[in-house]
Amino acid sequence: MINDSQLLDQVRGWVDEARRIVVLTGAGISTDSGIPDFRGPQGVWTRNPAAERLATIQDYLADPEVRRNAWQNRLESPTWHARPNRGHQAIVTLEKRGLLHALVTQNIDELHQTAGNSSELVIEVHGTMRRAMCWSCGARFPMRDILERVRGGDPDPACPRCGGILKSDTISFGQALVPEVIDRAMEVAAEADLLLAVGSTLQVYPAANVVPIARDAGARVVIINAEPTGMDSLAHALLTGAIGELLPAIAGEAA
Repeated sequence: MINDSQLLDQVRGWVDEARRIVVLTGAGISTDSGIPDFRGPQGVWTRNPAAERLATIQDYLADPEVRRNAWQNRLESPTWHARPNRGHQAIVTLEKRGLLHALVTQNIDELHQTAGNSSELVIEVHGTMRRAMCWSCGARFPMRDILERVRGGDPDPACPRCGGILKSDTISFGQALVPEVIDRAMEVAAEADLLLAVGSTLQVYPAANVVPIARDAGARVVIINAEPTGMDSLAHALLTGAIGELLPAIAGEAA
């Protein structure tokens, strides 16, 4: 079987041998913290395709009703009450062991930093929902401050500096990625000797490109996910199952 002890032992051995582990994480690592993923069987967009409009920049900027709904969604997000789980803690263990070269995440929840990973190692390719940003002037604000205005009755809060449209400091559909962030993610992938792709369907680009880049550079590739991914054929090992069990099993103990 794919998750038998022999395979886990093999992957654990690769972790022990590695000196530059790069981890790519997707929404699947945070589901055990109570944050639903997007494309899984019970994902946000799987169950309600219309919700994708709230994350599409053209709709968000053009339609005040979309913005109002988006602010209510932010207000009620389970992320505000979520805590890191065993999967997050396993990556902290890799850092404590001195093995973690970089952590590339598609997630916007900052649970990696909350768990204890160093901010300088975390590359947030899709931004963070814990900040708000103005589309007009680019100013950033703590999201909690803007959400207090929503709770106080402002359904579509404007930028306090210029009056422009505010959104979460995340990458929406149709919004340009930050080139420096993506470049850094690809650079660290090329430097890895072991890549762990965790909780991602590997369908969202360019973030998913870290997998072939790492493999082409000579790294071993391990994919850990509850469902098959679009890049399973590139993996040296596939671990299919509960991330909160599999990742701690291969991360070992902190020094």
